[in-house]
Amino acid sequence: MNYPQLLFPDFSLILCGYLLCRHTALNRTVWEPVEGLVYYFLFPVLLFQSIIKSPLDFGATSNLMAAGLLVIAIGIALAYALPWLPWIGRHIDARDHAASSQIAFRYNSFIGLALAGKLAGPEGLLLMSVLIGVSVPLNNIGAVWPMARHANLGLARELVRNPLILGTAAGLAGNLLGLHIPVWLEPTVTRIGGASVPLGLMAAGAGMQLGHLSRAKTLTVAMLSIRHLLLPLVAFGLSRLLRLEPLQTTVLLMFSALPTASSCYVLAARMGYNAAYVAGLVTLSTVLGMLSLPFALGLLR
Repeated sequence: MNYPQLLFPDFSLILCGYLLCRHTALNRTVWEPVEGLVYYFLFPVLLFQSIIKSPLDFGATSNLMAAGLLVIAIGIALAYALPWLPWIGRHIDARDHAASSQIAFRYNSFIGLALAGKLAGPEGLLLMSVLIGVSVPLNNIGAVWPMARHANLGLARELVRNPLILGTAAGLAGNLLGLHIPVWLEPTVTRIGGASVPLGLMAAGAGMQLGHLSRAKTLTVAMLSIRHLLLPLVAFGLSRLLRLEPLQTTVLLMFSALPTASSCYVLAARMGYNAAYVAGLVTLSTVLGMLSLPFALGLLR
């Protein structure tokens, strides 16, 4: 599998947004409304569509789903624990930590689905869809909580108002009720959701300021180490503990080593945090995915 080739489109879109914002008339005044469009409309539609069309077979995949949720939960716990570590915490800015915690456990679902289809065929694609479907609620709650808590916004209010969580909840409710998007409406919904990824990545590039990474080196190394080293090791251990089948193990390892989600930047920007720093982390995570995916699927598998 050519991982650089698989990840290059995402990286190139981030670079494109960066260059357009810095060297053309398409400056920040253009990209700020784009961030709002992606956050409040495009991403929620994408989440709703992705979840409602993914069949959740709780019987055949219960161990895999448990492993996926544990990978996310452990990622959240590790990210949240960083300020409390005596040798790391004193070098971490509280606001930057609140905004960047999501980097450690969120993932790029489009790369995951593309990779699963190429490596494991239709069955692997289905298993990846199931993992994404069950983990999105926990992911979004884990991403929103530290920012809402640090800004004293009230977790319940932020969760109820968060468009990503509303899209997720609506998708899960529709899935469990057996609802489907009407055939005549599906192409429109697909195009709306599909537009969210390139625009979200370009917006991340437009908001990127790499200088912020050099001022938070400890936090940067810690978050990316959790995302690209520790979580694949956790997934490997869980696959052995829960005795997953070979295909399920492959999909879980793939799931654990994905680059972080491009929507991390948009969420941080909309909640008033240091989005430029988060955009830099998204870029670095996309690059590091070229190393963590071969590590998980080659060495660990």
